[in-house]
Amino acid sequence: MNDLRQLRHFVALAEHGHFARAAAAVHLSQPALSRSIQALEAGLGCNLVDRHSRGISLTAHGSLVLEHARRLLAGSQALNSAVSQLGNLASGELRLGAGPYPAARLVPRTIGQFASAYPRVQVHLLIDNWENLRLRLLEDSIELFVADIRELQGDSRLHIQPLQRSPGVIFCRPAHPLLSQAPRSLADLGNYPLAGTQLPKEVAEQLKRLSGREQPLGIECDNFMVLKALVAESDVISMAPWDVVAEEVRSGHLALLDVPAALLQHSAYGLVSRAGQSLSPAASQWQRLLLELDQQTVAPPIQ
Repeated sequence: MNDLRQLRHFVALAEHGHFARAAAAVHLSQPALSRSIQALEAGLGCNLVDRHSRGISLTAHGSLVLEHARRLLAGSQALNSAVSQLGNLASGELRLGAGPYPAARLVPRTIGQFASAYPRVQVHLLIDNWENLRLRLLEDSIELFVADIRELQGDSRLHIQPLQRSPGVIFCRPAHPLLSQAPRSLADLGNYPLAGTQLPKEVAEQLKRLSGREQPLGIECDNFMVLKALVAESDVISMAPWDVVAEEVRSGHLALLDVPAALLQHSAYGLVSRAGQSLSPAASQWQRLLLELDQQTVAPPIQ
């Protein structure tokens, strides 16, 4: 069986694309890293990388081994963490994922409560769209995630627990020109750039039909903090579940647009983990805290 250290060295080489940079990253000399890769290739009976003047490129075998190496390393890390946590959660780590909207409110609140209760458990949070989070979950880089689940339904590899829905809103800066116009139509909205995160297919198709545009989003960004800052500083408008902008609207930093109801969608958050796979003690406790916080609903906006 191949040494996990060799796999770790190979992953570093694949990610850095260069022996010298990879060697520095794993704290080895370049000759030592080269010997480790050669030993891995000898053990597997195939060439993993093509060496050239600019660095390296993966062979077909290399790409396949990289996929499995990442999964094995993540699994080894998860096993060590779960064993160290067994009993009193006095150590170990927890690897989570979150979509842009849950990462703006629900997930950080949960992490805050978890960190207060279990300060010695190290938490790693990956913020990304649901497609990439699913990939990271299936390769065991993360243990569970919270994101939009509309595109994940029907995947037998996943265990999905829907969370409470929050009504959708379209928001802008308090001095936006649209706030003084009445009535507000789709044509009015179309005069200003619409920004948002990656849209689920059903939402994107609905916006295409209503707006008549092939690309309804003028600006796409999966960092919701960036989107809120963009809206606050310009005439760009954006959409989001009410729960993630409620505080800013109530404080007067953002404002809601009174738009046709057909434009608005409810959120579709869910808690996603691997089907048939037990959660670590830390992940189980984090999940419990999240579900408790999820029950503390935010009153919908009055428009």
